[in-house]
Amino acid sequence: MPKLTLEISDIFRRFGPAWRRANAGHVSLSQLKVMSAIEACRTEALGGHVAECAKCGHNHVAYNSCKNRHCPKCQGPAARDWMEARAEDLLPVEYFHFVFTLPAEIAQIVYWNKRAIYGLLFKASAETVTTIAADPKRMGARVGMTSVLHTWGSALTHHPHIHMIVTGGGLSPDRARWISTRDSFCMSVCWRGYSAVSSLRA
Repeated sequence: MPKLTLEISDIFRRFGPAWRRANAGHVSLSQLKVMSAIEACRTEALGGHVAECAKCGHNHVAYNSCKNRHCPKCQGPAARDWMEARAEDLLPVEYFHFVFTLPAEIAQIVYWNKRAIYGLLFKASAETVTTIAADPKRMGARVGMTSVLHTWGSALTHHPHIHMIVTGGGLSPDRARWISTRDSFCMSVCWRGYSAVSSLRA
């Protein structure tokens, strides 16, 4: 028996109208736009094109994608391409995973000032790791890092946080040699000002 595939767009199209009516006044315009985009993705609502085989004459209709950054159908291939590109950037060294989150008390402030505070979160987290790693008492090296912003938590609530992978070592101050981390953790230290920071093996 063939396996049935259920997508987010199917759920939105079937239950979205009733859900929007039940939650009228509690859903932002941006959220409504996301739902609308996902519902219309790769349907006749967005138009499309017809591809025809030059040999057999078979026609295939391909509808356009919404290209919304929240759409799993659109962003799946984009995410895979991004991961492959980042994998090419990796050095043949150990990596560690850090997570920087903001205190819950200012989450609402962040929600209404996304561009400014997301930028500050990237900058503050990168400067924190760079400064501590450069400390001779810690590692005394210039480390490499890649940071990604997540704006929602596992409970699908607004929860801005930075995921960062950091090299398990770095260049010496004179850039003449590689300095490896001295233990199984990159920089096992708690930093005040963040609600959670973890250093784990990647």
